[in-house]
Amino acid sequence: MFFLATANANGEPDCSYKGGDAGFVRITADDELAFPSYDGNGMFRSLGNVTLNAAVALLFIDFERPSRLRVNGRARIAADDPLLADFAGAQLVVRVRAGLIFPNCPRYIHRQQAGERSPYIPQHGVTPPVPKWKSFEAFADVLAADDPARVG
Repeated sequence: MFFLATANANGEPDCSYKGGDAGFVRITADDELAFPSYDGNGMFRSLGNVTLNAAVALLFIDFERPSRLRVNGRARIAADDPLLADFAGAQLVVRVRAGLIFPNCPRYIHRQQAGERSPYIPQHGVTPPVPKWKSFEAFADVLAADDPARVG
């Protein structure tokens, strides 16, 4: 898991949690990493911001060891990326060209152990459950036309 910080065209920041199975973030070059964009809440805050302002910051936290790693760079989004097929359930692939990679002091990280895996994490051959929030009438108009909550 990691936290992704983005900013819109006006420089207003946003931060999102990104999670998946081990290995969902791939090192694709000495200065590049890639990760899948999974079905979200339909707001496209992270991806929408990246299309307007490619500057991103990623914060990786290991709560078991503890340690932190920061990656600052520029992101691009692709619907036809060759890695798309490797990521079960991915809608897009985000690649980040790192401009700066550095460790961060871990002294205030609360120690925790990995817990139960989220049942919503996409896997090949497995259909994840539909999140309850997608059944709320207030969100019906933001669901994609092919969303299982809409068509199911």
